Amino acid sequence: MAQRMETGGWQRAARPGSVALAALRSIAALALREMGTRYGRRPGGYVWALLQPLGVIVVLAFAFSLLARSPALGTSFLLFKATGLLVVQVATTLSHTVGQSMIYSRALLFYPRVSWIDAVIARFALNALVVWVVTALILGGIIVHDGITPVLGWDRIALAMCLATALGLGFGCLNCFLFQRFPVWQNIWGMITTPLFLISGVIFLYEDMPLLAQQVLWFNPVLHVTGLMRDGFYPGYAPSYVSLAYVGLCTVLPMVLGLMLMRQFHRDLLQR
Repeated sequence: MAQRMETGGWQRAARPGSVALAALRSIAALALREMGTRYGRRPGGYVWALLQPLGVIVVLAFAFSLLARSPALGTSFLLFKATGLLVVQVATTLSHTVGQSMIYSRALLFYPRVSWIDAVIARFALNALVVWVVTALILGGIIVHDGITPVLGWDRIALAMCLATALGLGFGCLNCFLFQRFPVWQNIWGMITTPLFLISGVIFLYEDMPLLAQQVLWFNPVLHVTGLMRDGFYPGYAPSYVSLAYVGLCTVLPMVLGLMLMRQFHRDLLQR
């Protein structure tokens, strides 16, 4: 059914192509706005997106190099920590930034041509691009700095990054509703995700944990993604605990629930 658009008192039917083009323009405008406001007005801009995770990786690598002669996998403490921490950052960053999509673009959502789904897509696309580029730069820089010649499993690396991105989007869609309906949830979510790197295989391998910890932490979907990421960087490592079906389930359920809630209540949330 053709969508009806009203301009200057006249009504005309909008073709599907024109509707899609208008949506793309809104998404692009929202993405450009965020590029200018979030990164363009701060000293350093995009540099901080690179320095923050790099600083954590360096500190962790240095600390554990004092406690052990070699990392659990390979010979580089930096690479071992980075292959875990960066995956966690992809998921947590997107779950938070996508969750704030409507809050961030609230003033623009009162315009008839800008919809809530445009805000979600624009924020997800921009921030996913940023975290992917940061991940590639840091991992590439570590390999060059440490003089490593790794045998990379590109299929597993790409799959791990895609799953981490999908997890961030899935929980971000649900957070998009919860952040507005229950503002305190932002604080709770921050408390949940801040220590996530401690229980996601960043510091210790899943196989090196006590049996009870393994049984409990298996239900953390990010742990599966870090295992898959390390599988792509270390040919001798084969994490048998990784379940792609479980990660997919943890992605789809919050995404579908979040989108359904947003579709039903987005107008009410704008009036809050």
